[in-house]
Amino acid sequence: MYQSDTEILFPMRVAPELRNLRGRPWRELVDRVCHAPDASLEHLAFTLMIIRMSNCLSCHTHSYRALRGCTACATQSVRRFHGADEDLVALYQRAYEDVSIQLPVHPSAE
Repeated sequence: MYQSDTEILFPMRVAPELRNLRGRPWRELVDRVCHAPDASLEHLAFTLMIIRMSNCLSCHTHSYRALRGCTACATQSVRRFHGADEDLVALYQRAYEDVSIQLPVHPSAE
């Protein structure tokens, strides 16, 4: 990749940059996710939500999105989202459920 801000999938290091793009429910979600432990279900769900919104799976080295970087791409995706902040929170909840189903809970983690 030519852009130092570009990774294969959405990096959680960008999440704090997205905090002030929307209203209070969005800020609260971003704050909660950013304070969660690394690789937690919250991190994974937020990452999955942004991957879906930004269509990260179709991004490639020479695409316009990759050349701009992950921060600009995710920012644009969140700003251009047509629904309310509550709709974004619902997308996060769906991603959280999807991640929860795919990752088994170990007895020691309960």
